Amino acid sequence: MRSGAPSPASSLSWGSQSFTYDGEEFVEVTLDLHDNDTLILRSVEPAQPGINGHDTASFATTPCSSRSSSVRRSSSNRLLQLSQEFKTEAVTRARQFSHELKAEFKRLSMSRSKGSGRTTSASGNGEACSAIESALAARAARRQRAMLDRSRSGAHRALRGLRFISNSKANAWSEVVSKFHALANDGYLCRSDFPECIGMTESREFALELFDTLSRRRRMKVEKICKEELHEIWSQITDESFDSRLQIFFDMVDKNADGRIAEAEVKEIIMLSASANKLSRLKEQAEEYAALIMEELDPEKLGYVELWQLETLLLQKDTYVNYSQALSYTSQALSQNLTSLRTRGPIRNLGTKIKYYVEENWKRLWVIALWICIMAGLFTWKFIEYQSRYEFLVMGYCLTTAKGAAETLKFNMALVLLPVCRNIMTWLRSTRAASVLPFDDNINFHKTIAAAIVVGVILHAGNHLSCDFPRLLSSSDAMYAPMRHEFGETKPTYLELLRGPVGVTGILMVICMVVAFTLATRWFRRSVVKLPKPFDRLSGFNAFWYSHHFLALVYVLLIIHGQFLYLIHDWYLKTTWMYLAVPVSLYVGERVLRALRSRHYSVQIRKVAIYPGNVLSLQMSKPPAFRYQSGQYMFVQCPAVSPFEWHPFSITSAPDDNYLSIHIRQLGDWTRELKRVFAEACEPSVDGKSGLLRADETTKNCLPKLLIDGPYGAPAQDYKNYDVLLLVGLGIGATPFISILKDLLHNMIKMEEQDEAREDQYRELDQSLEHFDLATLMRIMSGSHRRSFKTTNAYFYWVTREQGSFDWFKGIMNEVADLDQRGVIEMHNYLTSVYEEGDARSTLITMLQALNHAKNGVDIVSGTRVRTHFARPNWKKVFSRVCSRHPYAKIGVFYCGAPVLAQELKRLCYEFNQKGTTKFEFHKEHY
Repeated sequence: MRSGAPSPASSLSWGSQSFTYDGEEFVEVTLDLHDNDTLILRSVEPAQPGINGHDTASFATTPCSSRSSSVRRSSSNRLLQLSQEFKTEAVTRARQFSHELKAEFKRLSMSRSKGSGRTTSASGNGEACSAIESALAARAARRQRAMLDRSRSGAHRALRGLRFISNSKANAWSEVVSKFHALANDGYLCRSDFPECIGMTESREFALELFDTLSRRRRMKVEKICKEELHEIWSQITDESFDSRLQIFFDMVDKNADGRIAEAEVKEIIMLSASANKLSRLKEQAEEYAALIMEELDPEKLGYVELWQLETLLLQKDTYVNYSQALSYTSQALSQNLTSLRTRGPIRNLGTKIKYYVEENWKRLWVIALWICIMAGLFTWKFIEYQSRYEFLVMGYCLTTAKGAAETLKFNMALVLLPVCRNIMTWLRSTRAASVLPFDDNINFHKTIAAAIVVGVILHAGNHLSCDFPRLLSSSDAMYAPMRHEFGETKPTYLELLRGPVGVTGILMVICMVVAFTLATRWFRRSVVKLPKPFDRLSGFNAFWYSHHFLALVYVLLIIHGQFLYLIHDWYLKTTWMYLAVPVSLYVGERVLRALRSRHYSVQIRKVAIYPGNVLSLQMSKPPAFRYQSGQYMFVQCPAVSPFEWHPFSITSAPDDNYLSIHIRQLGDWTRELKRVFAEACEPSVDGKSGLLRADETTKNCLPKLLIDGPYGAPAQDYKNYDVLLLVGLGIGATPFISILKDLLHNMIKMEEQDEAREDQYRELDQSLEHFDLATLMRIMSGSHRRSFKTTNAYFYWVTREQGSFDWFKGIMNEVADLDQRGVIEMHNYLTSVYEEGDARSTLITMLQALNHAKNGVDIVSGTRVRTHFARPNWKKVFSRVCSRHPYAKIGVFYCGAPVLAQELKRLCYEFNQKGTTKFEFHKEHY
């Protein structure tokens, strides 16, 4: 540096407000450090509150002074002392920097001379030395700026980002000691048992590297440690000091302990972090990302990174994250949260809960109440009718109970078919009936009716077989005589009663129902029950599908059963067929329509892709008559797999697309076989394409034939009724929302086109107003206030366990991110296999993720423009942020995934509906 030229790092500056503390005034001094060890006073200003860690509230502010001429005389001595302290410190740092610069220059010069193997010219050596000196000077200047920029708040943020142990319980060390005693041999813990002892079994390689790092710090390499040494290691990895944790993390990368990290060492720690977080693709690209980190941290091309540079990247991580920013809290959110702190009495709390429950469930409540009233009326009617007959004297209340249950059975056997008439349900969704009937719960209502049928069968068959038949057989001849025209001249035996048409059909119906209802339960349908071979075929979707179709035989037997009833002989009193006529006709008509329509909907497979996670993507031609809404689903049949089975899948293409697409994950025997037959037709990847199995119209192999039927209504199709959407998908549960995102995007583009067209019309109107008649003017004005849909914003949260899952919808998510110029759609990906942000095992990945997106605009985990968060979302914060951003809005929460999260989301909707003006309505997908 030239004499008189200030160093880039020599200016020290703070705020511009004066303050007093304990009656003393503090000032801010700006000094220039020159290379001749001299200090020049540039300015003196009143200092900003908060220096030295004191709270701002402890100081009284006074008007600012601009230069030293305005400083009070009472502060002159203090200023002189302060200046001397600054000068001493600055000179010391300058000398230290000079010595370090000379030593580094000498080291690099010697290494270059040895590497060259020959003597270079004096001019060439001078140029090389000058370049090295410039690089070292530039790095030293950056280091000084980094030291000045490091703030207390930045260090606090970084502290949350380097936790080696996630377990923050007070008795964590006690648990480690217990595991030590269980795993130790002769008082020593083996290196291989260290991960299990500290609770890092899922990231074993990372724990072993941590063990080796802390051993290197003690200048020794050991395979066993005692309890005291374990406590020393535990104290280091649980140290609350950010600097201590950062040093440990740096030492893990710095294998040769020379205080510098080379690119090869960066690559190794990237691979280690990727392995700990199950990111196989990140391991494959470790070399590329290591070069990216070196490019960012080593712009001087010195070939190594020091501790302060790694610290800078960690502290400045948030400056790179300029995508998918979290929503900020507002006073609206705070006011809503404060309302929950108000104490309420138990009676008021109970009243609030009842009121909310009725508001949320009034459709379900009135339908269930009506259904129960009808059943109660039918049961009472038959009970009273048979109570007045002679047979009641012989068989007692067993007969009346059985006949009352039989009447409810006929009603429920007819009603159970209506909720699964999917075409009728889909049509009714578009009518005014949707405002009073809960069509989203059609499958739940179907299951509820089935449970009532089980109760009816138990009451009817149980009373006949165990009560009134034995009472009839044990009656005297005198009591039996009036009933000879019903049961025969001679009293029948128990076996003869069972052999008759009524007994045989009744027993067969009970057997079929037991089989069908049992295999329809979740334990068997989802293969939760593991049966030994060959009984394993009794579990799974196939068993449920075929056994459910046996119920067609039940309806035939039920009609026969109703025609041979005891105690009833007039045809018009045999009402079983009357109950069943309309529902059975509708259901049979549905099945015939589906069969005919599936043949009419001829589709051609355009593209096939098999993604990681056993997901099959099918893109097919769209029949001209196939019109659907986003969020709906359709049934698919593949004759090559089964000529009878139809399975529902959400449509992932948008209504405006000229194709149909679905994504099918392998979850059962049918989907497994479907993937196999399509995989056989696919071809391996070629150069320029991803390593997926693919097929299209040019594929030489013959693609299997597909039949489709639909579309059918689903809760998600009603998304246009809400101001704001909160879409939550778990794994493959994201499929119904992909179509909604695309449809929203298409609608946004249409809105922009409509706005541009209206602007053109307004310009023409301004230019030649006299050429427009009143009707045209009114049409233009009215069109300017109409919106094609109600939704203004959408938040999409996709939670998955596997990194490869993001390939399923990579193209769609990039398309949405590129075209959504208005910021209407906000997408968040969550990968649960990665440790939460803040864990040391994911710290480097978090930094690399932010850096790569800032440099290249691509997320390293998902391969899209959408940021990937780690671990599971904090759903309470998600709701609070959406709530604070959209006060007084009607928000539709749509969820597709496991039932466990559905309960949490439903509970949060209830909580936030009690707090403020924003209203959440929860919907879950059912098939």
